[in-house]
Amino acid sequence: MIYNFDEIISRKGTHSVKWEAGELLKEIGITERFDEDTISLFVADMDFPCPQPVIDALHARVDRLMFGYSTYTTTPDYIEAIQGWFARRHGWDIDADSIVYSPGTVEAINMAVKAYTEPGEGVIIQRPVYSPFTSAITKNQRVVVNNSLRHTDGYYTIDFDDLEAKAKDPNNKLFILCSPHNPVGRVWTPEELVRMAEICLANDVVLVSDEIHGDLVRQDVTHYPICTLVDDDRLIACTATNKTFNMAGLHCSNIVINNKELRTKFTDQIGFKSPTPFAITALIAAYNEGEEWLAQVNEYIDGNLAFLQDFLAEHMPQVKYRIPEGTYIGWMDFSGYGLSPKEVHDRIYNRANVVLEDGKLFGEEGLEFQRICVPSPRPLLRQALERIADQF
Repeated sequence: MIYNFDEIISRKGTHSVKWEAGELLKEIGITERFDEDTISLFVADMDFPCPQPVIDALHARVDRLMFGYSTYTTTPDYIEAIQGWFARRHGWDIDADSIVYSPGTVEAINMAVKAYTEPGEGVIIQRPVYSPFTSAITKNQRVVVNNSLRHTDGYYTIDFDDLEAKAKDPNNKLFILCSPHNPVGRVWTPEELVRMAEICLANDVVLVSDEIHGDLVRQDVTHYPICTLVDDDRLIACTATNKTFNMAGLHCSNIVINNKELRTKFTDQIGFKSPTPFAITALIAAYNEGEEWLAQVNEYIDGNLAFLQDFLAEHMPQVKYRIPEGTYIGWMDFSGYGLSPKEVHDRIYNRANVVLEDGKLFGEEGLEFQRICVPSPRPLLRQALERIADQF
């Protein structure tokens, strides 16, 4: 079927964090203003309907009338759907025993920090990076070790010498990789991924790769799951349906842990968890029947990212922006205006009444930046950008 992603579908009345959690956003300091006229582009979820096969499968599941305790272990269809997707799409043969369910990737990252490090030990991350990486470290009394990404004209690369030096420090036990990277949009090359893995493995540093944006890449770009490039069972990868199919509210991540000892340490921390009947049903339908929808949504996201580039070039040329290789995130550098980050924030959030995400949340390296999530109908994206442009 052909999907119409230009259609604006109201999410009001659906308990949406993105569109209805204004008071919470004010409380945690994301914005000072949130009202009926606010355009919200800060959350990494889509304002598009899920794939029709998922919707149909969920309707059929509701028609069974009961929603009791569920498990994915009684029949092979859940695991087989995961295996089939990653084999077809990424050439990744995943052993069934290696798959561990988690309600979310953020929870999995927290459990990995607890499982593979002790309080006071170091965890390496690459800022500017998704802020829950930092909170997973600090809230668990571990030490943030920053292998800051190098930034040249909007393109980010890895400081391998610094990474190796930090991996050699015996106090640093874990490296959390974002692949593709949120928010800078890099899709790491095979050479980059292999080198990062080799550095960690040589120094007995556990590498956990967050790959939940791996299906959302530009048409000429390939995402490589790190486990397909390095034959070592000590590598761990986080997968999920939430970004790929816009199903974050169903809480369904699957962590691939090939090493039995590492898997046991992880499951000892996370305990027994099982997805809801709706998450099981949705994952099976998405992975088995969602490729047509994903092809269309990726094409539309490509168009939105190109539209953002063209709009900024015409109306806000001081903003530096590069189309990301992966994700649906725009990482916009406002330093060309010579304004303080506070003033930039005020003009966007309070005057334009558009909620993005301040770059400072991703580390000091993001201080001059704003993160925008673009998987929304293009007319809505245009309206938000026009409001912002009017303030600069």
